[in-house]
Amino acid sequence: MQGRAQGSFELTREMLPSRPLGGEVEIMHVRFEKRFAGPLQAHSVVEMLGYMTGVEGSGAYVALERVEGTLHERSGSFVLRHAGVMERGAQSLLLTVVPDSADGELAGLQGEMRIDIVDGKHFYGFDYRLPD
Repeated sequence: MQGRAQGSFELTREMLPSRPLGGEVEIMHVRFEKRFAGPLQAHSVVEMLGYMTGVEGSGAYVALERVEGTLHERSGSFVLRHAGVMERGAQSLLLTVVPDSADGELAGLQGEMRIDIVDGKHFYGFDYRLPD
């Protein structure tokens, strides 16, 4: 079964102590909690590590996010892997479901999620596949 879910989410952010990587490089550590609305009715926790260069708008981040709730009325949880790169303000972001991370009625879930921020509001688009 293939599907698409689109909706919005709200988040809270907690800045955690940065971590030294060597030299003058510090890695940001941020924890987010999200509440999804729409076909994905869920709560998630995100642990993110990020780095911004000395050039305005350039850097990268990686994160893992555990999502728990319902997707089109099927309940369970799954983990997303984030990989983001910013180059002088241009962004590339890829969120994918970690293979074999889903459980409950979402077992076998595969997919990719897109995040858009419009006028300070957060939206998601989730293209997914579930076993029949």
